[in-house]
Amino acid sequence: MDDNRNLIFSYTRAQAIEDGVLIDVTAQAKEAGFKIHTVVTDNLFHTYIAPPAGLEGEGQSVFGRLHDLFMVLRTAILGKSATDYLELDVLFLMAPGRRERVRIITVVGPGDDGEPVMTCMLEGDD
Repeated sequence: MDDNRNLIFSYTRAQAIEDGVLIDVTAQAKEAGFKIHTVVTDNLFHTYIAPPAGLEGEGQSVFGRLHDLFMVLRTAILGKSATDYLELDVLFLMAPGRRERVRIITVVGPGDDGEPVMTCMLEGDD
């Protein structure tokens, strides 16, 4: 960053997690074999990861949907030479018999302290 510029505003990843803009899913990601801090956007989480009401009888849960997302992501990563940015389509059950195909973008970049972190978001989430 140019030292002659004044920083007007800074919003850290930690602040975004505290505010609920990002949802920490590191524990679930580690169960799926990922080794870095992982979050999903609140939009992705509340729209698709948290199953809509009435799907409990269909075996849908936050844990299961996250597991499925991470398994699809792992499969997509295999064989890729550059895996810091990845777009993939994931099917989510939205009602009995109705699935929705969703474009998920996954980015690996530096966290607040320069450590590698992963963020999963819907296409259009910023």
